[in-house]
This record gives sequence, structure tokens and C-alpha cells, in this order.
Amino acid sequence: MQLYKREQISQAVAIDQDALAAVEAGFAALGRGEVVQPPILSMAIEEANGEVDVKTAHIRGNERFAIKVSPGFFDNPKLGLPSLNGLMMVFSARTGLVDAVLFDEGYLTMVRTALAGAIAAKHLSRENSRRVAVLGAGEQAVKQVEALRLVRDITAIDVWARRSEAAEEYATRMRAAGLEVTVHDSVREACRAADIIVTTTPSQTPILEAADLPEGVHVTAMGSDSPDKRELAESVLTRADAFVCDTRPQSESNGELKALAGREVPFKVHELGAVIARGERLRLSDATITVCDLTGTGVQDTAIAGFALTRLSAEDSAR
Repeated sequence: MQLYKREQISQAVAIDQDALAAVEAGFAALGRGEVVQPPILSMAIEEANGEVDVKTAHIRGNERFAIKVSPGFFDNPKLGLPSLNGLMMVFSARTGLVDAVLFDEGYLTMVRTALAGAIAAKHLSRENSRRVAVLGAGEQAVKQVEALRLVRDITAIDVWARRSEAAEEYATRMRAAGLEVTVHDSVREACRAADIIVTTTPSQTPILEAADLPEGVHVTAMGSDSPDKRELAESVLTRADAFVCDTRPQSESNGELKALAGREVPFKVHELGAVIARGERLRLSDATITVCDLTGTGVQDTAIAGFALTRLSAEDSAR
């Protein structure tokens, strides 16, 4: 058994085309029905303002599977500690023995989350998309754009965040990456000229309305990943010409389909893996509005963990 720490892992795995292909292949396998993926195990630790999620999946035919443990303790910054942490345990799918422990401290989750947004845009946004509106200014606001640039020639960002200081800091960072960035005081202004909108907040109430959507836009909503979070108003879901999620059960429990809880969903729900596996073209014209709700899946974790271990093992062999 091998133990790898974050520094080693981050040197071996980046947001690049190879990692994107690995995660996309995991989604496609899910869409073909080749994945065993149990529901998320989630536990609240209320007295410490914490939660722990456990995700896993087995892709049939793969030599390994991963189990990820992802704690979030949201008072940690007051103690000088990070809010998010975690590790991935990688097992042999033939013997069940532990092949490796990836003590990545949440790094691989960050990578696969960013790549999922890029994969959604690859299959759902206009190919000539250049301008992205980013709602939020945290880590994923940066990484989602980095990943998007693997699949679209993004040149400009419009950013909105609840804290104007955070938006300005974000703008400075993204300008240093060679992008044109405009900071806005309202969501509507930020989205007015967008080809792609990415929501990256922990909001518990909707921040994006149907009236904010320009013609032909693609929306990737990745902030709502628990029962108490929501970023999209119900009007966004019903306005979309195509609604896609990573898995419908998770979207209904943790994602944006919670808005319709207890009611019949008045539109077809597509799953991203099936869209990829079947080569479905949901964008029928440049005016089509698409929405993708990403809650984070175990198959992404198994895909990125397997990819990481292959890279790390190759580096070990080369030494």
C-alpha cells in the first residue's frame, strides 16, 4: 500500500486535458449503466458546524475503485485551519485490498469538480462561447474558468459576488491569467452578455432568475450540493430548453430539483453521463438555453483517484 500526500498529488495531477478525459470517461460509463454508485453517506456534526460526506462508485471493468471521505468544518478559519479536508482510499476491484491512500486534503475533489463544469460546457454550450459570467469569487470561481478554457476559448469574465472586496480580488487574480474581467454590482448585469454562466456559491436562497438569462446561454450550477443549498430559482429550471444533472436522485435531494419537491417535474430531466454516452445534442440552435446541475458524484471520485494513482505510480517507476 502506498500513501501519497497533497504535495505529491498536486504535482502529478492538474486541470488538464488528460484529467478531463478521465472524468468524462467516468460520466460516460455512468450513462451506459456500467457503474455501481450508492447514495451519498452524509453526517452532520452540528456542535462543530461540521459535516462529513462519503462518496464511492465502482466502474465495471476498472481495476480499482475509490472511497472518498470529505469533511467540511466551517468554523475552522477562526482557528486558522481550512474548512475543507479529506482523503481518498483506493482499493483493488479484484481483491478488495487497499492499493493506496491519497491524502489530498480535498485537492482531487477540487480538480474533478472543476472538470465536471468544463465537461458540461463542452456538451451543452455554444462552441463559440467566449464570455463567462461567474457568480461567486471563491476557489471554484477560479478553477471553473481554468477548466472551461480547456474546452472553450474564454476571453472575458463578468463577476458578481456578495462581497465586493472578494469580487475585486478575484478580478485581479483572473486578469493576471490574461483575461478581461469586469466586476458587477448585480447578478443581472453580470449575466447580460454571457455565453456561459457558472454559479459557485454556498447560497441557501436562489441568486439566479429566468429574467437574468440571455438568449442561448448555458448555465452550470455547481454550488448546491446539500439539502440546505439552492442557487437557481424555479423559473430558471422551467425556462431552460434542456435541463441536465449529474444524477437525478442527487439533484432531487441535494441539487436544484429540490425546488420542485413533491410536484411533478414539468420538463424532461437529462443526466450528463447519458448525454455523453449517447452523443445527444440538446442544443438545437444558438438560441437554446441549457442548464446543468452538478452535485458531485462518486464516479467522478473513482475516475480522478484512478487517474491520479496511475500518474503517481508512473512517477515512482521513473525514479
